[in-house]
Amino acid sequence: MKRKIAGAGVGFLYFYVHFVTEVICFFVLGKLVGTNLDLWVLYLFYDMLAFVPQGIVGYVSDRFPKIPFGIIGLVLLAAALPLQRFVPFPYASLVVLCLGNACTHIDGAEATLRVSHGSLSPSAIFVAGGSFGVVTGQLLAQNAFPRWILIPLAATAIPFSILGGMMRRDADKASPVPCAGFNYARKSVGAVFLILAVVFIIATRGYMGYGIPTSWKKTAWQTVLLFAAMGFGKALGGVFSDLFGARRVAFFSAAAALPFLLFGDDLIVVSLIGVMFFSMTMSVTLAVLVSVLKKTPGLAFGLTTIGLFVGSAPVFFIRFTSFAANCILIAVLTCICLLLTVTVMRKDTDANE
Repeated sequence: MKRKIAGAGVGFLYFYVHFVTEVICFFVLGKLVGTNLDLWVLYLFYDMLAFVPQGIVGYVSDRFPKIPFGIIGLVLLAAALPLQRFVPFPYASLVVLCLGNACTHIDGAEATLRVSHGSLSPSAIFVAGGSFGVVTGQLLAQNAFPRWILIPLAATAIPFSILGGMMRRDADKASPVPCAGFNYARKSVGAVFLILAVVFIIATRGYMGYGIPTSWKKTAWQTVLLFAAMGFGKALGGVFSDLFGARRVAFFSAAAALPFLLFGDDLIVVSLIGVMFFSMTMSVTLAVLVSVLKKTPGLAFGLTTIGLFVGSAPVFFIRFTSFAANCILIAVLTCICLLLTVTVMRKDTDANE
């Protein structure tokens, strides 16, 4: 019982840290881009610098756990706010912003995975905070919101990161391999193939996320509902996996999402249900990678963000404008991902025994 309470607690700690991180990131990004659609490349630049380095930062964090990446990240995020206005090249603040983003993400991943004892809920709750932060930052950037208020907001997250770091250190002292409880990968599958397959699933999900038909999304409140569905889906994916089994949840959520996504283009409720199901697989793919990389959970989390960048990057250059072609693509990719999921994951009756 104490383990479950500690796991849930660290998940909510980093839900807030993640929320603050994304509020600041998308506020700064929104102010830089504004209404100038020609600056779309900044979003690609942001994804590359925020996602790809997390593999390196994660590995360094695994090797040197005493480095306070969470605090470093929050300080960098706060520093990016005045830099945007006062440095000669305001886009330099984007580099600082992305490095801060990478540091806070790895800090949250390390703590939630190491403290969880194989449970998916803590990391799922942590990841869910980002969805709410993204939409909040976007909305604030569209209004005359004073940027200086976000500096103390970053400061409020520092105690959460400090407490999470203390919980991580306690978990490291209690077990030489804190992530030994993650046993979701099928042992008969080679580690290299399994890692590549999971990263492919993540990249596919990243690409599909941009292609989901949502023509109903026309107002700010509808955008809030969309991101809320994503956030709740990510959190529930971890909770339901702990209750009913990760393999069942991964297969069911991906399969169930398909009809709702395809036929919810003009139906907001149907579409939101599909988005929620679609988002539930995120914590499962991370758990499978950690099952292979038990001693380096930071690196495992970094591989997921690299996969997301690989999947989302082509969207900036290639998009299917045909509704029918888009639906066919989503259906085909979903089937491939379902096949890979069954291939690389252990049966729920075998996991965590």
